[in-house]
Parts: sequence; C-alpha cells; structure tokens
Amino acid sequence: MSRNPTGTKVARRRAKTPAPDGRVTIENVNVPGYTKRVDATKYEAMRRALLKVLPSRALGMTQAEMFAAVVDHLPRDLFPGGEKVGWWAKTVQLDLEAKGIIHRAVDPKPLRWHRGK
Repeated sequence: MSRNPTGTKVARRRAKTPAPDGRVTIENVNVPGYTKRVDATKYEAMRRALLKVLPSRALGMTQAEMFAAVVDHLPRDLFPGGEKVGWWAKTVQLDLEAKGIIHRAVDPKPLRWHRGK
C-alpha cells in the first residue's frame, strides 16, 4: 500500500498486459475512476524512460527536469524529434502516480516526483 497526494491509501497496481488492439488502459491520479486507452508501445517506452530517470529519493525531479531527462531514453522511431514527449510524459506520470509507483512531493514548489520504494 502507498498513499496518493491526498493521503488516501491506494494499492500498487501495474499496467495491464496490452490488449490485442495494442492499447493499454491508463488511470489519472487527479480524476479517480477515469480511464483512457492509449498506445501500449509508446506507453511502455515512456514508462521505462520515466522510471529510469526518476530518483528514488524524496526530493525528486520537477516536471521540466523529468520531461528533459526522458528524451535521451526514448526510441527515436516512436518519438521522432521529441514529438509529443511532453504529452506522453505527463500521461504516464499521472498513471504511475495513480498506481502508487511514483510519488509527488507536495511541500516544495515547484512540485517534484520520485520513484516509490
């Protein structure tokens, strides 16, 4: 169990195996119960990149630092010229937060994120 930004306990969940249509269902920590289906290949590439660059320490990274850091860890064929990196990074970040895999530090401004333990 981990806690979401409001302090409520949530169970850690992993993204489900992609459906035959090549899409995966994601969640949004800011809108409980809301789900959306997105391309599984791009989701997994961004998920790996985010988890690779996010530190495990509580200070973490700002959104701008996260977005800049993931670019070097993404397949060029999926994100040519860094196309749509910001949208995918934010989408996957919100999903990983909803699943309790990464955490948002609420105290410092700007907001910062880090991997869960």
